[in-house]
Amino acid sequence: MKNFALTGAAGFVAPRHMKAINDTGNRLVAACDPHDSVGTLDRYSLDVRFFTEFERFDRHLDKLRRGPAAERVQYVSICSPNHLHDAHIRTALRIGADAICEKPIVLNPWNLDALHELETETGGRVWTVLQLRLHPSLMALKKRIDASSDSRRHRVTLRYVTARGVWYHHSWKGSVEKSGGVATNIGVHLFDLLIWLFGAVQSSSVDISTPHHIAGTIELANADVEWFLSISAADLPSDTTGRTTFRSIVVDGTEIEFSEGFNDLHTRVYEEVLEGRGFGIEDARPSIELVHRIRTQPVSGGKPSPVAEVHRG
Repeated sequence: MKNFALTGAAGFVAPRHMKAINDTGNRLVAACDPHDSVGTLDRYSLDVRFFTEFERFDRHLDKLRRGPAAERVQYVSICSPNHLHDAHIRTALRIGADAICEKPIVLNPWNLDALHELETETGGRVWTVLQLRLHPSLMALKKRIDASSDSRRHRVTLRYVTARGVWYHHSWKGSVEKSGGVATNIGVHLFDLLIWLFGAVQSSSVDISTPHHIAGTIELANADVEWFLSISAADLPSDTTGRTTFRSIVVDGTEIEFSEGFNDLHTRVYEEVLEGRGFGIEDARPSIELVHRIRTQPVSGGKPSPVAEVHRG
């Protein structure tokens, strides 16, 4: 049994990590979030040390590191806002733990190089959650593409709409400096999927960019992709009554169904990490580089993009 700590315990994705820790037979011993609405912790343990101040959380983890081996934390799961991932990964490595970080692992590609150096210095590993690579339907698609003798370029259309309310723009998710914007916050794992399926990025363009939605094209090694991402309910297809999320990938005219099968993907990610087969820094790099390019390149037609670049740092 391994000991886990977790940051961002009050966030949307944290319960999936708590469930994955529990499902894999491990235990959560400490958690942190500036917000204290974390009653979901009780579903898995009544004995999790909880902190609203990261400094006290860090001190507690260091205290455990200096104590008996049975109490030390081996993994820190990072579910905090995107702009904090880099700092929280560093904390994990410096207390002798591996980091399991939600997407995006960092906002800016140059931060990956610094984390790789810290991996070397500490002997720890940085793992990330690229759960779509473990989705059964998408794994089957990957197998078909790799086995095909057809050398033609694929034509791909990606559309992802996940409706969010007014709150989104008042939270850290609505801040480009904190979330990276729509393409990064809701799109990075989909871009990773496309690169995994169809090869390295050759070029990209952005045709539309607003705080609500963004669209463009990508030329990959083996595919030409048109993509559209949105957090606006107005962009949901008319036949999705009662649903707030729409996912669609069409490859050469054939729809790839992957709207279901998401419930246990985080557990699958954790199983792979615990076996040493998880996704690391270099797996994440191409999609981080792509979303950074999307965030900083001008909208087609020469107009400056309204999506500002995240400050270097």
